[in-house]
Amino acid sequence: MSDHAGIQSYFCMMKKAKDTPLDFEVDKLTNSIENTLTGESFETDILPLEKNDVLSKIEWVFDWEQELKEGREVYKLLTRQNPSLIHGLLSFEQREDHLFITLIESASFNKGRAKLFNGVPANLVAYACKTSFERGFEGFVVFEAKTRLIEHYEKSLGAKRMYGHRMFIDKDAAQKLIQTYFKVF
Repeated sequence: MSDHAGIQSYFCMMKKAKDTPLDFEVDKLTNSIENTLTGESFETDILPLEKNDVLSKIEWVFDWEQELKEGREVYKLLTRQNPSLIHGLLSFEQREDHLFITLIESASFNKGRAKLFNGVPANLVAYACKTSFERGFEGFVVFEAKTRLIEHYEKSLGAKRMYGHRMFIDKDAAQKLIQTYFKVF
């Protein structure tokens, strides 16, 4: 795909699909995740969520087991220092010429003013962009945004508005995110 011509025609066909608007805030672009109290960075890994992962230790807004049942790809963000603690979750679907983020959520201890770590949502979005490149989609990632967050996603992620609440991250914005979190492009 060159530029977003192919993706634009696909969006027109997908207008009738009901996708959940995402409601995550990008607090800070970090090079991993960063402790809010000390500023210390922690190396992260993003791995597939397994059916036997214990999600009940943390209060989650979304039903992540249902995401697995629906056949979506679900990933967990961990630190290398504590690989048993999930900091955030991401699910997406592979569509015709892009990845579509269906849900993204930070762990309850990484939300709000008293959060422990910055950088969780952007780290997960960067992973989706990286996966998009690996699958030959030139980094294109799409998601449905809540109205109040559209401008926030434009500024923080470099996302662009397609129509309505639908937004996309193109090749250039994807490369910037990936370079920030993965240092591979």
